[in-house]
Amino acid sequence: MSGLNLAQQEAVNYLHGPCLVLAGAGSGKTRVITHKIARLIQAGLEAKRIAAITFTNKAAAEMRERAKSLVGREAKDVLICTFHALGVRMMRQDGSVLGLKPQFSILDSDDVTGILKDAGGTTDAATARQWQWTISAWKNAGLNAAQAEAQAKDDLERGTARIMARYEERLAAYQSVDFDDLIGLPLKLLRDFPEVREKWQKQLGHVLVDEYQDTNATQYELLKLLVGERGRFTAVGDDDQSIYGWRGATLDNLRKLPQDYPDLKVVKLEQNYRSTSAILRAANNVIQPNPKLFPKTLFSELGEGEPVRVVDCDNEEHEAERMVARIQSIRANGLGKDWKDFAVLYRANHQARVFEQALRKAQIPYKVSGGQSFFDRAEIRDLCAWLRLWVNNDDDPAFLRAVTTPKRGIGHQTLQSLGVFASQYKLSLFEALFSSSLSSVLNARAVGSLHEFGRYVNDLEFRARHTVGAEDARTFIADWLKDIGYEKHLYDGEDNEKVAAARWTNVLEFCDWMAARCGGEIDDASGATIASERKNLLEVAQTISLLSTISEREKDQNVVTLSTLHASKGLEWPHVVLAGCVEGMLPFKPEDADGAVASDSFAARLQEERRLMYVGITRAQRSLAVSWSRKRKKGRELVAAQPSRFIAEMALDKTTVKEDPREKLKALRAEFARKSADAAAAAAAGPQ
Repeated sequence: MSGLNLAQQEAVNYLHGPCLVLAGAGSGKTRVITHKIARLIQAGLEAKRIAAITFTNKAAAEMRERAKSLVGREAKDVLICTFHALGVRMMRQDGSVLGLKPQFSILDSDDVTGILKDAGGTTDAATARQWQWTISAWKNAGLNAAQAEAQAKDDLERGTARIMARYEERLAAYQSVDFDDLIGLPLKLLRDFPEVREKWQKQLGHVLVDEYQDTNATQYELLKLLVGERGRFTAVGDDDQSIYGWRGATLDNLRKLPQDYPDLKVVKLEQNYRSTSAILRAANNVIQPNPKLFPKTLFSELGEGEPVRVVDCDNEEHEAERMVARIQSIRANGLGKDWKDFAVLYRANHQARVFEQALRKAQIPYKVSGGQSFFDRAEIRDLCAWLRLWVNNDDDPAFLRAVTTPKRGIGHQTLQSLGVFASQYKLSLFEALFSSSLSSVLNARAVGSLHEFGRYVNDLEFRARHTVGAEDARTFIADWLKDIGYEKHLYDGEDNEKVAAARWTNVLEFCDWMAARCGGEIDDASGATIASERKNLLEVAQTISLLSTISEREKDQNVVTLSTLHASKGLEWPHVVLAGCVEGMLPFKPEDADGAVASDSFAARLQEERRLMYVGITRAQRSLAVSWSRKRKKGRELVAAQPSRFIAEMALDKTTVKEDPREKLKALRAEFARKSADAAAAAAAGPQ
């Protein structure tokens, strides 16, 4: 218990019932979760009966490392993973009762868009994505197609519900699930099959949930069925940091806990170990107007620190210049040594451009956080389609991508005829190509090409199943890529040789990473680098769709971070600039929103926007500047802007907050020049 304050000790020591830990920003929540894992093991609970559920692979990896430093090798037996990884584990073990085979495929967002275009009879991706968002919201609320249609408000929703029904049929036929199903189907497993529910409740003696305020309705129901009536769980979260309402997260889950578990133990963590008192005061003031589920006030023992500054600017270019000047000024003062000590946070992705330009002009290295995921790159998606097809031959989207990438003499007309044939006989495309009746719709040459592809996939699948360990996997993948001519395919498809070379480098990195997983050097659930049992290539391929990032290379880069406020959650920097704090952007007000600020929907949205501002403020450790511009771009026009209402709500000391970083930097340079001149004069004069 050394190093824990009294509130943290109370949370860690409460073992025998439901516990809610209200962990304010920077209050040491990961420390509490990892110490509680150690305490449960110390109290006699087997490590394999403890589950800690996070929302990102990165958080799971960090938690595993910290648990390992506390309890040693036993940490590897604790189930530390995301909600989605837990869902996959449950369905691989017990999904057969729902008609799923263990090798089902997990579809990514682009696959889903493609299937919905087909199910809804459209070629317009934007329309299909609109259906996708609506269907995702229904699934997160626990609704199937029939229930969604029954409560549809208008013809548009009724039409979308019917498309959802066709979409569900296609997923079943492809033996595939989407990301929402990784929560919804495990819930169905536990709710509808008592023997499965009993098995999992017996298997898990205590469940810890990180970032509990980000759970949606389906995740809460899943948690309740996992822990049963005994309610042996620890939920760790902060209602003031609930910023994902737009993707289904609901504060109702916090409201329900005391009602569903009357003996719930509530522990508040209010001591902040991250920020100075000046920063925390601004944060407490901003969040104050929001209604409180569980009132708390953060405090710090790190001292008063620098006053929070407000930087007002003429326009967005001027704002970016002042941001650069502020960074240079802090470094010139010796308060921030490394570029990685600085972050610029903003409400929306498009705001990054002007800051990128200013940083490039000043030759300051930077990264834009939340950019394209490694697994979103076309070349990686190509290879993943092949892997998915080895694992699950019924995965039609994977089949279509693999058979055409690289091209292998199987044309569009052949695939169209195969698709019609497969639909007619209710077969997957892969099953259909081996049908004895296929020759009735395709000529002998086309059938021969399809058979050759089918046999090649079967051969690869067999070899992948028997390829174990890093070196064998590396050799197998290299031979396969050479066999299909993938490097040539990349160079042929790009006019720019440098772009093709970069794409091929990504492929090689992916191959090395896959090999490391086969060698047991990387953990499946969290992506952490650990020593574990070796796996065959097919086992590794089964987990590939869950991963959102190939490595955490970014954390070692010495660069300024540009990030949206949403992407900054869970991170911290010594020096933060909160940029673009104007009405209409933060709080964000959509173009179609009417002027009725007092309406219920806007009031709820305003509360979430205020929480977003609070999250931004509490990312800062030592200094915080909040900037706004008198004019901002709206389309092609420059329009007048007002400072965000949140700046006034911070209730800063008006005598100290105004800052012009350029003047400060100019003064520092003048002082430096004066000292240099004095030193030069003294040296020229020589000893007296």
